[in-house]
Amino acid sequence: MAKACFRGIIYVNISQITDKPLGHEQEPWSELPLLEDIMEHPVMLLVWILEKIGLGHFAHAYPHVIYTWFFALVLITVGRLATRNVTMIPGNLQNFFETIVEALGNFQDSIMGRHGRPFFPLIATLIMFVFVCNFNGLVPGSFAPTSNINTTLSLALIIVFTTHLTGVREHGFKYIKHFLGPSPLVAPLMLPVEIISHLARVLSLSLRLFGNIMGEDLVVAILFMLGGQFFLPLPMMGLGLFTGFLQAFIITLLAMVYITEALEHSH
Repeated sequence: MAKACFRGIIYVNISQITDKPLGHEQEPWSELPLLEDIMEHPVMLLVWILEKIGLGHFAHAYPHVIYTWFFALVLITVGRLATRNVTMIPGNLQNFFETIVEALGNFQDSIMGRHGRPFFPLIATLIMFVFVCNFNGLVPGSFAPTSNINTTLSLALIIVFTTHLTGVREHGFKYIKHFLGPSPLVAPLMLPVEIISHLARVLSLSLRLFGNIMGEDLVVAILFMLGGQFFLPLPMMGLGLFTGFLQAFIITLLAMVYITEALEHSH
């Protein structure tokens, strides 16, 4: 029923655009694509390019991998260009990145303190990569890798693995005290609770980012199909730009908090 209603809405919308009645006797809306078909097979520029060189099967199966590699390469290239000729009087690109690095550095110091500075490359890479991925979900012909659960799960695993690796490296075997609570009497109860809570971090980090970006892309697609000729998706795309930055900020902030907790001595 829902599928038939959606087809009917698209039929009315297309009739309004073309001003040509399509004829009820042929039920033309039955030939129109469903929303899930469009979400399954969106128009993606990189996938189209890879199709031309014989890699279409891989590109269609793993578009999130293709765009993850692409955006990572873009960030590496831009960063390399910005730092290739560092001068006392910075150019536009160098000045732009110096502003971002200084702001991120000050923000990280306010959360982690000076002992957290060795993690700045991870923190800066995380927030810039996630924001670029989120933003490109709004660009026609592009794709947000963070709208795929595999990408967000990978990011969550990196954060959680780094957190515990840092704790073990900083405290050695004593790191287990972080899981035992403040008193030996409650240690048998606190240990399973803490293990579950740390495993839940992987779930919460990955699902929060995935759900927000996937939902945003889905709403934009619906608005485009229902009122694209009236620029109906534009307000949502503007909101999507804000939420894309917000989600990048949240996952980065949580990464800093988790690593800071691992660095601290248990009480």
